[in-house]
Amino acid sequence: MTKHRKKERLPFRKIAPNMITSGNLLCGMMGLILLFHGRPGPASWLVFIAVFFDFMDGRIARRLGGGSQFGLEFDSLADVVSFGVVPAMIMYTEYASTLGVAGVLAASFFALCGALRLARFNVVHMPGPFQGLPIPAGGLFLASVVLAGVPLHPLAAAFFCLATGALMISSVPYGSLKGLRKEQGDRRKFLFIACIVAASVFSLKAGAPLAVMSVYIVSGLVGFDWEKWLSRPDRDEDIAEKNV
Repeated sequence: MTKHRKKERLPFRKIAPNMITSGNLLCGMMGLILLFHGRPGPASWLVFIAVFFDFMDGRIARRLGGGSQFGLEFDSLADVVSFGVVPAMIMYTEYASTLGVAGVLAASFFALCGALRLARFNVVHMPGPFQGLPIPAGGLFLASVVLAGVPLHPLAAAFFCLATGALMISSVPYGSLKGLRKEQGDRRKFLFIACIVAASVFSLKAGAPLAVMSVYIVSGLVGFDWEKWLSRPDRDEDIAEKNV
């Protein structure tokens, strides 16, 4: 007689992060459907909502101790759709479709670079700044162009897709706050950033996301380290004391 092995139930701490990641993928799928019905504005907002799920799944996984290789791969698949395919399709349908094959290739290049960026991130784990523009930032930048209502020439839209895609697969360092703990941050600088963002929303309204994302993209090109700048001046001393 063959013995049937009883299936082990996955604990909630393993399931919860993947449920949140599903929200990320759901946003991407709904965004594509909205684009099919000619609604690029709501589709662009869904890219921003997907960022919330992308941020929360990792946070919940770390807090519950439920991180897994499956979750890492699932998160990357969701990111390819929400931050790669959807923003590329937004730019294509809104601006670059009149370029014909050239527009298709430009949008496809962005999505391809996003997938390559995620694959490299999953394989090569390096401490410190991100190597290349993170795909959520690239997707948010393209989506924010549409939200701001910028009247782009089709060639300019194709250039944005190509340039942003190239930045994602480049080695340009971009600031990461993953290594910055709450007690190590400079509250005054965080408050200053919050005030600047609030002022930009008040003054620029729909153009605020584009301004914020443009600043982040330029910060990498000029070598600005957000983690170092937002850290307390005595953070390095605290770390050195803990290592003694």
